[in-house]
Amino acid sequence: MRTSGRYVCVLLAGVSLLFSSCHVGRFFIYNFADIRDYKKFPKIDIPRQDKPFLFAAKAATDSVKTPKSIAIKKKEYDFTGFLDKTKSVAFLIIRNDSLLYQYYGQGYTESSIVPSFSMAKSFVSVLLGIAIDEGAIKDVHEPITKYLPELTNAGLEKVTIEDLLNMRSGIRFNEGYVNPFGDVAKYYYGLNLKKYITKLGVESEPDQGFKYKSVNTQLLCMIVERAVHKSLADYMEDKVWRYIGAEYDASWSIDSKKDKEIKGFCCFNARARDFAKIGRLYLHNGNWNGRQIVSEKWVKKSVDARNKNGGFYSYQWWHTTDRDASGKVSISGDYYADGLLGQYIYVYPQKNIIIVRLGKKEGANIWPTLMKEIARAM
Repeated sequence: MRTSGRYVCVLLAGVSLLFSSCHVGRFFIYNFADIRDYKKFPKIDIPRQDKPFLFAAKAATDSVKTPKSIAIKKKEYDFTGFLDKTKSVAFLIIRNDSLLYQYYGQGYTESSIVPSFSMAKSFVSVLLGIAIDEGAIKDVHEPITKYLPELTNAGLEKVTIEDLLNMRSGIRFNEGYVNPFGDVAKYYYGLNLKKYITKLGVESEPDQGFKYKSVNTQLLCMIVERAVHKSLADYMEDKVWRYIGAEYDASWSIDSKKDKEIKGFCCFNARARDFAKIGRLYLHNGNWNGRQIVSEKWVKKSVDARNKNGGFYSYQWWHTTDRDASGKVSISGDYYADGLLGQYIYVYPQKNIIIVRLGKKEGANIWPTLMKEIARAM
């Protein structure tokens, strides 16, 4: 039995080694994406500057009215208990640059690194806006093939940058997160993003409808890199991170040490308070303490929910909506970056409020609505 056991171990080790060279194998080795994924992939570091911007630390006051109790599967929890139960690792409430509420859990602290997952999509939009401001990209109506001529399959020449921004490209892509053979698994675990995009095709004409696909943001990332002639991580450092007073270094995961292609659709790794600063940048219409980092025009266009997507998505940012007693839907005026496992940067401009939630899992499908309720009650 011992000898046969050794053979099984050797066989399994060999199979794992074989599979580790392809994305399907790494999907099974790493399993589903988790909060420790920033340790699994190679990365490009994004250093902070010497003088960090600090939100004013204030004790929670009556102006922060978190819910007294929240039910999960018919069981009531107080707010802290709710955050614990939902595997939240950080929850911040900031108003007028004052940190009014700060929670850390599950062994995480203010200095703990958390991967952004799809919150990074909103960051790519920021950088695209800067590239347009600087004239490296003419405008959002340019065809994507101008910057990515290797996209030669029929129909791709009709897709514009704006189609990618609004998730209306019509590009064929399987977004299924639990399918090891799906496209998103290949892009997340694969080693050659530049090769993968050459295989892309279309399933419909562009701008016919909203379909959330991570490949859209990956293409935006590559377009920015081609236009500015540097990696997205370096561009983030040069144009944003050095100016917003990040307290900590950040990083952006790449596909492999060989190709060093940024995974722009995900995988920006930072700390909770530094994530909040992206929200603050947009809250102030792209201006950081007197420096216009991204144009006010771009910010307002990005978070304007009055578009073809019915008010819930614009330029890589999400929105909530309201419904009155008659069923009429209206735009709430908020916006947020949204990532896997319940990662959120939520902005409520009407009251200068930023809320950040990071977690080991989603835990509850109510976060944007809950954040809006908290903001409105303040």
